Amino acid sequence: MSHPGPNPRATTADAPSDELVLAAIERAARHRARDTPAVPVWAIFEHLAVPQRSAAARRVRERLEALRADGQLERSRRHGVVTWALSGTGLRHLRLARRAGGVPALPQSPQHLAWQVAHTAGAQEIERFRASLRERLDEAALLLDAREPPHSDVWLELAEELQRACRRVASASHCLNEWAEPDDERADVDELLDPGDVELDPTQRARRRARRAGRRNIRLWNDASGL
Repeated sequence: MSHPGPNPRATTADAPSDELVLAAIERAARHRARDTPAVPVWAIFEHLAVPQRSAAARRVRERLEALRADGQLERSRRHGVVTWALSGTGLRHLRLARRAGGVPALPQSPQHLAWQVAHTAGAQEIERFRASLRERLDEAALLLDAREPPHSDVWLELAEELQRACRRVASASHCLNEWAEPDDERADVDELLDPGDVELDPTQRARRRARRAGRRNIRLWNDASGL
């Protein structure tokens, strides 16, 4: 499976073809994994790697309206948000264009970019996170050996620091070693499940899933965050 490099950003001169717009809507719907094939315009922009406030985005909006007028797209509203979906005519057009080799390659998908960024960040940060955790453990050992018992608040504060340090190591380790490179043929959703979970009873399985929440969110690695 090959992917382009980091998302190329469209220039003001770019005007995506009808086939590329249809393909972007199709992939956006597949990756959102919702109960509807309809997607908001911002998701279409993401899959086309088009900045939302740009001349290229205005051209995409124009193509959406033209494709709707041509019967290839359906426009609706979901929770007050305008959404777009391929009609039967649009699906047939896209299928025929693919057979004829007339569909340009889409830019790197948002879900693959998210994996790539997290995987790279995990490789860059895991040793720093491990060193930070080791420092907290050394601090705990010194407190345990102290002649004068430390105040309970010292232990409570260290407990919070240890939890953050352990969770950052766990998150970086998951992103680097356990999060498989996504396949664009399906949505990449973290179900918070691992194969060994089938051996656990329901209570243990629920606790483990709860602990895994946020393990792919590298924004929580910030020292000021609650990870």
